[in-house]
Amino acid sequence: MSDVNSPYQPGTPCWVELTVPDQQAALDFYRGLFGWEGEAGAPETGGYAVCTLDGKPVAGITTAISPDGGPTRPAVWTTYLAASDVDSSEKRIADHGGSVVMPGMDVLTLGRMSLAADPTGAVFGLWQARDFLGAQVVNEPGAFIWSELNTSDPDAASHFYSDVLGITNSPLEGEEGYFALEVEGRAVAGMQGLDKLPPGTPSHWLTYFAVDDTDSTVDALVRAGGIVRKPPFDMLTGRMAVVQDPQGGTFAVIKPFRPESG
Repeated sequence: MSDVNSPYQPGTPCWVELTVPDQQAALDFYRGLFGWEGEAGAPETGGYAVCTLDGKPVAGITTAISPDGGPTRPAVWTTYLAASDVDSSEKRIADHGGSVVMPGMDVLTLGRMSLAADPTGAVFGLWQARDFLGAQVVNEPGAFIWSELNTSDPDAASHFYSDVLGITNSPLEGEEGYFALEVEGRAVAGMQGLDKLPPGTPSHWLTYFAVDDTDSTVDALVRAGGIVRKPPFDMLTGRMAVVQDPQGGTFAVIKPFRPESG
C-alpha cells in the first residue's frame, strides 16, 4: 500500500511526528534526506508543519517548547495510533496502568489528539480523525513504513495495548523474541524486549522510514550532520539502520526485501 484514502482502523499507526528544538533546521534536514516539502504552519496550529511527499501528508514537525520555561525537551519521534474516541481511550489507559501525558484536545476541525504512556513508559499518541486522516502516503521511499515498540515488559505491554485499543500480537516467524502487533489480523507494527538494546535504554516506540538504498541514505545522513546508532545490516524483512538526526531525533531506515517473482 502506498496511498491512503480511507480512515485507519483503530490501533493502527496513522501518523508520525517529530518534536524538535529547531523546527527549520529539521525541515531542511529531512527535505535533503527524504525529499519532503514543508514549512512552519499558521499561529493557530502552533506553527505545526505538515510535511508532504509528492504533495501528500507524510509526517509532522513541531517545535519543542518547555511548559515551565526550563530546558527545551530533546528531539523525539512519536507514533500516533488511530482511535475511534480519544476520551474513552484515555479512560481505558488510566484503568490499565498507563498514564495520560497530554489530555485530549481538538486540532481545529482536523481531529482530536492526546499523548499517553503505556505501563512500561513508552510514549505514544492517539489520533481521532475528522477532516485529517493522517499519513496519506506510506510504505514507499521517504515515507513512514513501520513502528516498533521496544519495551521492558512485552507481556505487560501486550495486555495493555490489547485492552486499550484491541491490538493483538503473535510471534514473528524467523525473528526470535519479536512480535507482530496486529489489528484485525493484519500486522501493523512490531514489538520486542530491550535485551538486544544498550543497557539503560528506556521503553520507546521507534519510527521506520522506507528508503531506496539504506547505505547511501546513511552516508547522506552523516554528511548532513546525523549520527549512526546501528550501522546498516540485513534482517528478515530488509536492510536497515538506526540513526539520529543532528538534533538527536532517533529513527530507523529500511530498504524492504521484495519477494522474488516467479
